[in-house]
Amino acid sequence: MGLCSLWWVLVLAVICGGGGRGSGNVAHGLACNWGSRASHPVPPDIVVKMLKENGFDKVKFFEAEAGPLKALGKSDIEVMVGIPNDMLAGLASGVQAAVNWVSANVSSYISKYGTNIRYVAVGNEPFLKTYKDMFVSTVFPALQNIQAALIKAGLAQKVKVTIPINADVYQTDSGLPSGGNFRTDIHNLMISIIKFLNDNGGPLTINIYPFLSLQADPNFPFEYAFFNNSAQPVVDGSITYTNVLDANFDTLVSALEKNGFGSMPVIVGEVGWPTDGDPNANIANARRFNQGLVNRIISRQGTPKRKTPPDIYIFALLDEDQKSTDPGNFERHWGLFYYDGTLKYPLDMGNGKSLAPAKGVKYLKRQWCVMSPQASLSDPNLAGSIDYACTYADCTSLGYGSSCGRLDVRSNASYAFNMYYQAMDQRQGSCSFNNMSVVTAIDPSQSSCRFEIMIDIGKHETAKSSSSKGTKLNLGMAFIVLLALMISGVRNIY
Repeated sequence: MGLCSLWWVLVLAVICGGGGRGSGNVAHGLACNWGSRASHPVPPDIVVKMLKENGFDKVKFFEAEAGPLKALGKSDIEVMVGIPNDMLAGLASGVQAAVNWVSANVSSYISKYGTNIRYVAVGNEPFLKTYKDMFVSTVFPALQNIQAALIKAGLAQKVKVTIPINADVYQTDSGLPSGGNFRTDIHNLMISIIKFLNDNGGPLTINIYPFLSLQADPNFPFEYAFFNNSAQPVVDGSITYTNVLDANFDTLVSALEKNGFGSMPVIVGEVGWPTDGDPNANIANARRFNQGLVNRIISRQGTPKRKTPPDIYIFALLDEDQKSTDPGNFERHWGLFYYDGTLKYPLDMGNGKSLAPAKGVKYLKRQWCVMSPQASLSDPNLAGSIDYACTYADCTSLGYGSSCGRLDVRSNASYAFNMYYQAMDQRQGSCSFNNMSVVTAIDPSQSSCRFEIMIDIGKHETAKSSSSKGTKLNLGMAFIVLLALMISGVRNIY
C-alpha cells in the first residue's frame, strides 16, 4: 500500500464526524456515550438500571442533562459531563462564567444527589477543519477557566478536565503510526493544551471511527475496520497493525512521544458502528465490530504502543432520532439499542452474560398509521403528504441501503405516515393525510424494517413543536421517498 493511500486509511478518512497521570488509564469495566437527541427518551432511571445490569460503570454526556445526572446519583457509575462547543466563547470570557457553570452542572449534582462526576469534557472535537477555526481561540481559555472553577469549588482532585478531539488534529508524513505528529497549524496550541492537562492530572480524549474511514473512502480495506486479524497487515518497523483503531491510536501516541508527553493518559471517547442509514451501517457489521470491541475491553487489550488499555466509551448506548444528519443518515442509528432500549442484536458481554434490554418501558397504544388500502398512488396529495411527514419525523431508515430501503411505494408512504403519527404521540388528527391514511392494529413491519411505536411520554393530545432545524434535516429523506414515487409512476405507465 502506498504512503498516500495509507495516510488516508490511518487519519484523513476517520474525520466525520482514567484521569490520573501515568502510562494510561486501566479499563475496569464498560463505558458508553448516553446521548440526549431523542424525541421520546427512555426514562433515565430505567437507563441507569440497564447500564448497571450490562456492566457499564462509566458514562459520557455531551452536555449536562438534569434528569440523567439525577438518576445516576449514588449509582457509583463514573460520569463525564460535556460542554458543547457553542458555550466555549462564554466560558472563555471570564472565570465567573465557568464558576457558575461548575456550580450548576457539577457541584450541585455531586452534593445533592451523590452523582459520581469524574470528568468535564470542554468542547467536542473543536479543531475539526470543517469548523474553519471557529473555536480555536476559545477552547483553551474555556479549559483554563473550568479548571480554575473546579479548584475554587474544591473539586479539582476528584474531577478532571479533558478535551475530546478528532483524529484530524494529528497527521503522519510517513503514512505510518510512528510518523505521527500534531497538525502544523495547531501544533503549538495542542502542546499548550496537553501540557495544561498533564499539569492538572487530566487525560486527553480521542474519538476514533473505523466506520467513517470505511464510509468516506471507497478504497479503504474493509477488513481493516474490524478486529479479527484478517486484514492485510501494515508493518511499521517492529510493529504490525491489523486494524485501524490500533493504528490510529498509536499515531496519537507517537505524536505525544515526539513532543515529550509519552506517558500522557488517553481516553477513547467515542468508537462504535451504526446499524442503519448507509449500506455499510447494518446489523451484521455493527454486531461484528462491537463484539470485537467488547472482547478487547473485557480482555484488557491495549495497542502495540500502549499495552495498558485505555478507557473506551462505546458510541452509543441508544439511537437518537433528532440528531443532525449532516454527516449522513447513519448518525441517528449508532446505538447498541434501539431508541426504546430494545435489543438490536445479541452481544456476549463476558462471563456468560448477554446484552440485556431496558425493562419497564411504557409505550403508546399498539397501533400504527398506514396508507389506506383505498388510497391511490396517483393521488396528487400523496407526494406533499410524505414530504410533510418526513419533515417532522425521522425517515432515515428509508434511504438507499437502509433497513427500509426496499419497501414498495405504498409501504414507503405508510412508513412516513407512521413515523409522523408516532412522533406526534398518536394524538388525535395526526393520522390525517388528505384521507389517504388509516390507523391499524396490525403491525406493518416487514423483515428488517421496523414500524415503530413510540415511548409514552404523556403527550398524547399535545402537538409536538416543529423547528426549522427539523425541516432542514429531513427534506433530503423526503426527496428520496418522492423519487421512489416518481419511479413507480414511470413503471406504471409501462
